[in-house]
Amino acid sequence: GGGGRPPPSTTTTTTTIVGGPEAALSLPFGDGHRQHVRLFQPRAAFAVVDAADLAASDDADHALDGASLLPAPDAIGTMIAPTDATGLSSPLSALKSKQRSTVLDEVWSLVDKYYLDQTFGGQDWNAVRDKYEDKLDLDRNDDAQTMKLATEMVKSLGDKYSRVLDRESYARIQKFDLIGVGATLMPDSDKRLTVGAPPVSGSAADLAGMKAGDFVTAVNGVPTEGRTAFDIIDQIGEDPNAGTVTMTVRTVGPDDLANEGYVRDLALKREFREIKDPVSYRIAERRSDGTVVGYVRASEFNSLVKPRLEEAIRDLESRGANALVLDVRGNPGGAFQSAVEIAGLFVDDALATSVVDGNGVELPFRTSKGRVVADKSHPMAVWVDGRSASASEVLGGALRDNCRAVVMGDRSFGKGLIQAVYGLKNGGGLVLTVARYMTPAGTDIQGSGISPDIGGPKSPVPFVMSTDTSKVDFGDIKKRMSPPMCQAPMS
Repeated sequence: GGGGRPPPSTTTTTTTIVGGPEAALSLPFGDGHRQHVRLFQPRAAFAVVDAADLAASDDADHALDGASLLPAPDAIGTMIAPTDATGLSSPLSALKSKQRSTVLDEVWSLVDKYYLDQTFGGQDWNAVRDKYEDKLDLDRNDDAQTMKLATEMVKSLGDKYSRVLDRESYARIQKFDLIGVGATLMPDSDKRLTVGAPPVSGSAADLAGMKAGDFVTAVNGVPTEGRTAFDIIDQIGEDPNAGTVTMTVRTVGPDDLANEGYVRDLALKREFREIKDPVSYRIAERRSDGTVVGYVRASEFNSLVKPRLEEAIRDLESRGANALVLDVRGNPGGAFQSAVEIAGLFVDDALATSVVDGNGVELPFRTSKGRVVADKSHPMAVWVDGRSASASEVLGGALRDNCRAVVMGDRSFGKGLIQAVYGLKNGGGLVLTVARYMTPAGTDIQGSGISPDIGGPKSPVPFVMSTDTSKVDFGDIKKRMSPPMCQAPMS
């Protein structure tokens, strides 16, 4: 309902995050004991992924609702030297060493480190590893067989959102790549920005000769030292229409010492594969009381949504709009960090959501400072329905709990889980549930969705989505956005 939303009753825990300052934005965390705690190290490439689609379709264009792509930990792509199942450094047999160098073991290790459910669906995960490794025919060196076994192993988790992607499906996911060069960037254990997985085949990064393990020391001439993946995305986002991005890359050879290696500047062409413009907008009404209603629809959270939405808001306000409807009905989500960035167009330096990993470690995501483009005094409604999911719910929850908008329409889908997308060394990928999120007021919407504050206008034609805003009471919305009806949580 539209009643006040008091600050959350639970206290957000503060933790020391492996990777230090990165945590302030959105990454995997660590408690100093298990690296796996470092949940979300957004990789610059497609940074955070927040999802898989509502039905967990096998169609790769719907395989994610976004995160996000959610970055990865420090061991994405090619894994470290094999160890035994206990994680100790005791020597392995020749057979086990060979098994532990396959994509199957790479997938097993990623699940072991980062999967949200640390009971692995009630399975002994080490026993699962042995079971599927014993099925490998190493003499055949058959990638198709390995991927089939990896797929079966991930399915054993019983998680409809986690899945293995072949090369083609992984390439299609690049519509969530916010940089557009096909490289997965992430900090290593020393917080140096690296290429974390083999670049997408045929991408600008691949054609330029970038390899997994290369260090990216500068982007467009700005050093990367001390900066996070989100910082890089924000930097590039300052000129979203730029056709190229220049990365200073250092390749370290086997005989090179620390900080040595082959350094070169690579001018990489940015390409966004057949990405549709997700935003449409118009002045919907000019009412006799002076209310000018701007209507904006966002169909998905792909790499174009933030700049296009910002452009739409600026244009609508320049044409006199003083009330806004943001329609995310039927929007299954998209890049997780896009939802956080879009929230920053409306609220300044505020808690947008909190992410919790499998160890219960909580990490806050905040909106940017100084990026608000919408007049804060203008009433706003976020229009949702039962197919609004994941990143759509992140955005709706962020704006509502910060008293910047009301949620209008029907209860949302209720997807409060976040998936990371990891590149594999054979060019495929792994989509893995790594965390859950809560709204700023501490609401866990998994399975229950966001309950609307007000009902939305109904279409007179069955199965046709109405965009009529004439029945929306913006005077009531303004009251609901203000104290005492709404109290933003302390952040």
